[in-house]
Amino acid sequence: MSTTAERPATGVVRPLGDLRATDAEEVGGKAAHLGELIAAGLPVPDGFVLPADGYRSAMEAAGVRAALADGHAEALTAPPDRLPDLCAALADRVHAAGMPPALAEHVHAAWKALGEPVVAVRSSAVGEDGAQASFAGMNASFTNVRDGDELARRIVDCWASLFGARVVAYRAARGFRSEPAIAVVVQAMVPADRAGVAFTADPRTGERGRVLIEAALGQGEVVVGGTVEPDTYEVDAEGRLRAMRVGTQTHEVVRGPDGADVTVPLDPARGTAPVLHPDEIVAVAALARRVEAHYGRPQDVEWAFAGERLWLVQARPVTTGLDVGAGDRAPVLLRGLPAAPGRGSGPVRVLRTAEEGAALAPGEVLVAPLTNPDWLPTLRRAAAIVTDTGGATCHAAIAARELGVPCVVGTRDGTTVLTDGRVVTVEGSTGEVLAGVVAGEGTADGLGAGVVATRPGGVVARTGTDVAEVPPAAPAGEAPALGTEVHVNLALPEAAERVAARPGVDGVGLLRAEFLLTAALGGVHPREVVARGEQEAFVDRVAASVGTIARAFAPRPVLYRTTDLRSNEFRGLVGGDRHEPVESNPMIGFRGAYRYLREPEVFALELRALARVREQSPNVHVMLPFVRTRWELEACLELVDAGPLGRERGLQRWLTAEVPSVVHRLPEYIAAGIDGVSIGSNDLTQLMLGVDRDSERCAEVYDEGDAAVVDAIERIIRTARDRGVPTSLCGQAPTRRPEYAEVLVRAGIDAVSVDPHAVDAVRVAIGRAERRVLLDAARGRG
Repeated sequence: MSTTAERPATGVVRPLGDLRATDAEEVGGKAAHLGELIAAGLPVPDGFVLPADGYRSAMEAAGVRAALADGHAEALTAPPDRLPDLCAALADRVHAAGMPPALAEHVHAAWKALGEPVVAVRSSAVGEDGAQASFAGMNASFTNVRDGDELARRIVDCWASLFGARVVAYRAARGFRSEPAIAVVVQAMVPADRAGVAFTADPRTGERGRVLIEAALGQGEVVVGGTVEPDTYEVDAEGRLRAMRVGTQTHEVVRGPDGADVTVPLDPARGTAPVLHPDEIVAVAALARRVEAHYGRPQDVEWAFAGERLWLVQARPVTTGLDVGAGDRAPVLLRGLPAAPGRGSGPVRVLRTAEEGAALAPGEVLVAPLTNPDWLPTLRRAAAIVTDTGGATCHAAIAARELGVPCVVGTRDGTTVLTDGRVVTVEGSTGEVLAGVVAGEGTADGLGAGVVATRPGGVVARTGTDVAEVPPAAPAGEAPALGTEVHVNLALPEAAERVAARPGVDGVGLLRAEFLLTAALGGVHPREVVARGEQEAFVDRVAASVGTIARAFAPRPVLYRTTDLRSNEFRGLVGGDRHEPVESNPMIGFRGAYRYLREPEVFALELRALARVREQSPNVHVMLPFVRTRWELEACLELVDAGPLGRERGLQRWLTAEVPSVVHRLPEYIAAGIDGVSIGSNDLTQLMLGVDRDSERCAEVYDEGDAAVVDAIERIIRTARDRGVPTSLCGQAPTRRPEYAEVLVRAGIDAVSVDPHAVDAVRVAIGRAERRVLLDAARGRG
């Protein structure tokens, strides 16, 4: 039977070779592209597609199509804590509906017509793989499907993947509001022994005169999934191999004897040898250029060798790293994680250690592997900051937000891709590093909040030469009153007066001692200061810095969180190698309240400094970090009460709720004498989900909106409220997710503490949430 000769009506299967780009609304972008490529004579494996109408008719026959559409509309606007459950329920409905028997017969017949091969089953969502959006990797795909029954099940799995939480969130972000639908491609598997991807324009630099190829042994998912270091080849416009870097591959994925994927370890000799011969590299580049010539725009193609035969597996327009169609957008040199908003331009300065910091001229863009507290003097002079590693809560991110400096972290290879003197623009809000100077938008002088101005020969701050002095735009007049207070996270005294003058700032919810001490002590480790016998200088300097902040905010409260020394960050300070242990997991190591009991000297000096400040500024209170157990807390409170600070009338003793044990022990903590609870959502999320909050590789797993995290926060607030103790939350969740404000308001939070740049946006989100809660109560819903 020929599937081409007996093509069924729309909604049943269609051969790939019959499809064209104009069929994309029916069969999705992936299938339409494959049809175009087959028609152009390119070596694409044979197959067929079940159009989107197949999904629609199946859901209609089961009586659930309307309910799925309504559920999808609800999920698009759902708060983060509800989204996973809503999406799981929608997917369950799809699975329960299944595939009607008549449709399953058509699918089975089409597969038999192909010769019953082992096939790949891939989603082809309507709207996918277009020039404006790519859902690549979001909807389900399955390889090595071996029989007709499994094929039907996998198609239904692809249908259900329409409602994955990531897919729905992506659709919402792109403004795709219509009823979703999905087609499914069934394609003969290529028994690949080498595979990879090829870009007809360099996605790192935007350069179009070359083809960038990544290649690995076995099947191509190890390249796309990033589980091995592939070979990288660059081929110039004349088809010559221009550069080659051989990767190190530890394993390959191949088809096993039963047709299933098998992971096979590679010996070092094979894993470090080039994957492709020079003539094969040129052949892949030529194939990629044929695809680009067909479409007339840069392409991202997936290819595979089976023996000596080269196959084209997939192609899509390049949607990242290039200006596709706009013509005037600067090339993207790097992508990372957005860490501090704003735009900064200037020449690059690559530094490897904090000791090299003097080489950074004011207005240069700092590019470093990572930063710790000893980098702070250097960060002050930077027009922008780019790091290889780190997440949205790493040191560089926190310091940059404090200083008002645009920052991108987790680029992985910024220190190798960027070179000294190259002028770049750092887009802190999008996580991009662009070539050249990109003009600002949205303000009278073309500059956004906290963004430096570009000038010939480099950049300077809007006022002075210290980027920290760049003032963020503040709204004029009084801020509207809210029931929930909005505090700021702060550490640097020079920012205090400016931030305190902003409308709508109700106090300092987190005064970070780590940054303040580093600056006050000139980059010397606090215990090294003690070892030198300079305790009085310690107290004088810390008291002066805290006092500056306290006076600026008086009579509003200032919560000073005592130093949470983490060994990996503080080893880099002067003398740090003598005072910090080497730990395999410092984020859950020798830190927080426990450290005060084993090394009480620094803690005692901090308490003396706070007591001195409170003589003039009684709005300062103390907060204990990273409390794990009741006995730690009780012992720390005894140290507070035994010194001059403990004798201060009106002193509030807070703790940061960031270790999950607090959910269970909070009644005990309050009974021990705690006057307030500040939820540290960054650490709490990290420890609830078991994910390093600073890992760019695990950024997708780190989710403050996870139901477990939200439940813990709600229980903490409820427990404290029932016992008459105020609560606050300090973390990035309300800044990154405006809808998070409603979760906190409904739970009964008293205050939210955010970085200064986010105050206005968070106030708006809280105001909306409070009005929504009141409206629901008036309507009897809440």
